[in-house]
Amino acid sequence: MVAEMRMIKWICDYTRIDRIRNDAIRDLVKVAPIEDKMRESRLRWFGHVKRRSVDAPMRRCEMINIPEGKRARGRLKKSVDEVIREDLRIVSLTENLAHDRKLWRDTIKIVE
Repeated sequence: MVAEMRMIKWICDYTRIDRIRNDAIRDLVKVAPIEDKMRESRLRWFGHVKRRSVDAPMRRCEMINIPEGKRARGRLKKSVDEVIREDLRIVSLTENLAHDRKLWRDTIKIVE
């Protein structure tokens, strides 16, 4: 995110000395936040995977049960399922909407 804002400021020919807020620069350039664009691409991929047949290799990997056991120290990494679930909650969608491609695409574009 820092690198992204540096590039946007560089495009606009602003420096930190100008002390212009990131939101103002982002509105000036009309660029969506990188988190929203990443969420959009993850949800697009999720819809693509859900529309595949159940026999597709990616869908079979979905059904693999990971055994619970002792994990490494420190903060646990989120699984893909947790990230997708959080993205669906933020955009207020359900998994069932993944099959309706037009509705799915229109809803994801709201983020822009």
